Amino acid sequence: MSKEKFEFDVLVIGSGAAGLTLALKAADKARVAVLSKSKLSDGSTSWAQGGIAAVQHDKDTLESHIEDTMVAGAGLCHRDAVSYIVERGPKAINWLVEQGVEFTRRENNGKGRDTFMEREFHLTQEGGHSHRRILHSADATGKEIQMSLEEQARAHPNITLFENHVAVDLVSDKNPDPSLRKCIGAYILDTDRGLVDVFQAKTTVLATGGASRVYLYTSNPDGSTGDGIALAWRFGCRVANMEFNQFHPTCLYHSEARTFLLTEALRGEGAYLRLSNGERFMPRFDERAELAPRDIVARAIDHEMKRLGEACVYLDITHKDPEFVKGHFPTIYERCLKLGYDMTQQPIPVVPAAHYTCGGVMTDLHGRTDVTNLYAIGEVTHTGLHGANRMASNSLLECVVMANAAAEDILAKIESIDETVAIKPWDESRVTDSDEEVVVSHNWNELRHFMWDYVGIVRTTRRLERAQRRIDMLAAEIREYYSFFRVTPDLLELRNLVTVANLIIRSALQRTESRGLHYTLDYPDPDPDLEGVDTILKPPRRPVLR
Repeated sequence: MSKEKFEFDVLVIGSGAAGLTLALKAADKARVAVLSKSKLSDGSTSWAQGGIAAVQHDKDTLESHIEDTMVAGAGLCHRDAVSYIVERGPKAINWLVEQGVEFTRRENNGKGRDTFMEREFHLTQEGGHSHRRILHSADATGKEIQMSLEEQARAHPNITLFENHVAVDLVSDKNPDPSLRKCIGAYILDTDRGLVDVFQAKTTVLATGGASRVYLYTSNPDGSTGDGIALAWRFGCRVANMEFNQFHPTCLYHSEARTFLLTEALRGEGAYLRLSNGERFMPRFDERAELAPRDIVARAIDHEMKRLGEACVYLDITHKDPEFVKGHFPTIYERCLKLGYDMTQQPIPVVPAAHYTCGGVMTDLHGRTDVTNLYAIGEVTHTGLHGANRMASNSLLECVVMANAAAEDILAKIESIDETVAIKPWDESRVTDSDEEVVVSHNWNELRHFMWDYVGIVRTTRRLERAQRRIDMLAAEIREYYSFFRVTPDLLELRNLVTVANLIIRSALQRTESRGLHYTLDYPDPDPDLEGVDTILKPPRRPVLR
């Protein structure tokens, strides 16, 4: 087998809602490649249960959605970004319906292609929202969106899909002036063949999702290893607000289902959080009780578990009609039943778990990064929408809206992009196959354990400094390992996770206050002087450029 070279107008690294939306938006006028680390549908989009937030009711307003998002973001949301994305929410829903996405309708309502206010979607309410504005497809909204977009992408003649392809590094045109440097593609590992190929492109788009696998317990799939953030950082892009890692309050506590999420919509429909003695505890922490924003609920659960020495708390919806529960949450009901829990008859054990990366690669409202012809969309980014705490169901909305914005910007200039610099083949003449794979697995486990223990829901300066010392040693060891051995998917993911963990720790040490998802015992209160101040990290003056 030999290495290959591929050439496209647009290279999309990532195959979730953001990546597929951009591909479909751009493909009528450009040749598009979409890369997935494993199967196309194995990313976080397919795992999203709750829904997508957008104003769909006459009693709701765009201004209300904007203000709810600003409040949840705890003083760090960028109003221009929030307004831009929220205002385009109804149009994003229209487009998804056109792609075949079937959102759940209210009872006795048909599924025809009716007008905006006549659709009568069934809307749920989640934490932080003042109105019911969450569109959903039962309790498997992400899967419905993923499958619909995937079907459209597979049928489009201008879209080429590559499964089992892992990004190694982005490639520069090596312009001696860093301010004029451009991205011209990427080196990509074909894991089926074990070879690194060249993908040359006029524009490259990072749509790789978040980095929650940096923690021991997470609701995310295995591929959420911060690849796009690490790729962009090594390439010279700034990142922002990496200290804000959202922990979803309610993941199922079971040895066989460590990553199974129990959607926030359960609490939106009236589920209570209880201690093992049956006591409700959320009213003691916030007047909104179970509908408080996720950071408040997660910290409350963490506090009660540590106070009582309990392994979990319980989510209770047994006071609701069993048929209502089964009808609205069929996926969750069946999964819990297989594990021995009938959620219509008994409370379900839950714990918080790492869920969403609110910071990321800095972009403008066209998806443009610091490097020319390099874009980023979706969870990999920091657009200013989420601030210090993402409000429930705003993430899928951001994926669709920002993918459309980036596609429009790309198509406006695609014809004028010059392709004079050719990418050289990947050079592995000075490396060998590894005989020490145990190093990768050992370092992976160590990293995720100390990130959970020292950089989790509640932090201290001492814990963060301890984590920084550990990460410095791991980073040096992995750099050495990477220099001597051929790349593998596990090594590439570990390399990226260590990079992202370092960014999280450095950001957390810089923020000397508690705000949103960043809570430290050394600075337990918000600092008014830091309201509106993002934590921005700039890469080294000489970034790693291929």
